[in-house]
Amino acid sequence: MGKFNADEKLKAVLRYYESSESLKSIARSLGVDHTVFLNWIRQYEHHGEKAFRKGYTSYTAQDKLDVLQYMNEFGTSVRETAAIFNIASHSTILSWQKSLESHGIDALQPQKKGRLSMKKGSKDQKSQTPAEGTVEALQAELERLRMENAYFKKVECLSSEQGKITKQDKAKVVYELRNEFSVKALLELAAIPRSTYYYVIKTFEKPDKDAELKDIIQAIYKEHQGRYGYRRIRDELASRGWKVNHKKVQRLMKKLGLKCLVRMKKYKSYKGTVGKTAPNHLDRQFTSEAPNEKWVTDITEFKLFGEKLYLSPILDLFNGEIITYTLGSRPTYSLVSDMLDAGLKRLPEEHHLLLHSDQGWHYQMKPYRHALKSRGILQSMSRKGNCYDNAVIESFFGILKSEFLYYNEFENVEHFKEELKKYIEYYNTKRLKTKLKMSPVQYRTHFEKAA
Repeated sequence: MGKFNADEKLKAVLRYYESSESLKSIARSLGVDHTVFLNWIRQYEHHGEKAFRKGYTSYTAQDKLDVLQYMNEFGTSVRETAAIFNIASHSTILSWQKSLESHGIDALQPQKKGRLSMKKGSKDQKSQTPAEGTVEALQAELERLRMENAYFKKVECLSSEQGKITKQDKAKVVYELRNEFSVKALLELAAIPRSTYYYVIKTFEKPDKDAELKDIIQAIYKEHQGRYGYRRIRDELASRGWKVNHKKVQRLMKKLGLKCLVRMKKYKSYKGTVGKTAPNHLDRQFTSEAPNEKWVTDITEFKLFGEKLYLSPILDLFNGEIITYTLGSRPTYSLVSDMLDAGLKRLPEEHHLLLHSDQGWHYQMKPYRHALKSRGILQSMSRKGNCYDNAVIESFFGILKSEFLYYNEFENVEHFKEELKKYIEYYNTKRLKTKLKMSPVQYRTHFEKAA
């Protein structure tokens, strides 16, 4: 590829605009890469005929920094930035970028022309380090230790508050100590590039564009007592008119130190075959077209104050609502029978229902099976040792323990029972379900009004 003068470049660009030829075909006929020709077109769009008529240009360090900052701030590509600033080759910007990242802002200073004087060079290269054991050397060592002590104290404070220390945190510490110690020495101690430091301090005075969003995220997290993860908070934000990507919510929550709680293990009630089991009629069809068509149930265990409590709820697969529940100090059959009686009171007469459970001994008992049969309810059971066949109620137990049991502190068992009642009410009426985009009761009410 030969060199093209200003007139030839202008003629080629005008040919592109005035003819129906494609960019690549014109570039091919000129013997240049299409990306080079595209750069000519962009230069012409930004600067007109003057784009190709220029002589030698000298760029100061500030000019170079302005170009790089523009590219970072507006997200333009290297080629596009070169066209905007009428820089002949995008590789020039790449060279500036590499120099800034490797050696800091000093590397952007224009280099003096001519050969270096060997005599002057040898003189400048003489070591200025004081001799070992002298007063100056001891003072320098004392100053270095004082700097390290001050730096690591501030870093330790950040570590205890935020956990992991980022380059931005280190830059802030250097900025705080800049009037007391050498910035160059502090940057070497912090092991961060000079360019990173200057980039961070330039953002100090800029307002936080996500400040309002962070406040709302914290308010939602606090309102739901840490039970919401980033996906559910994203949905809650959407319901409040904030359109935010879940990855951004996750990133902001990480900065704020907010995270959802850890789940705990569940109680297993399987004791072998003590009665009759039923087929798996549900067959993992966990969706329902209307309320009270498919219910699921199970038992879970809580350990509090040296005691054990057992919870037996019924959940409607239509909207995830807890229909009723019982709580007892022992996993006796009455725990399940009382629950079933309370649930059936909410079920209309001669209503077709499927009730699914695992193969726990309670659900194999003759009184339980008879109660279902007398109301025309189809009994369904998970396969032996397969928790996935009853995954929805398992998921509810996991949420309950991570959002309620693990998170709260209780004064006694009675206090636990009172708070559990409040949580079940909150779960049904207020807690947003990701799949429904509203609470279970809101979803059921909406369905009944539409029907």
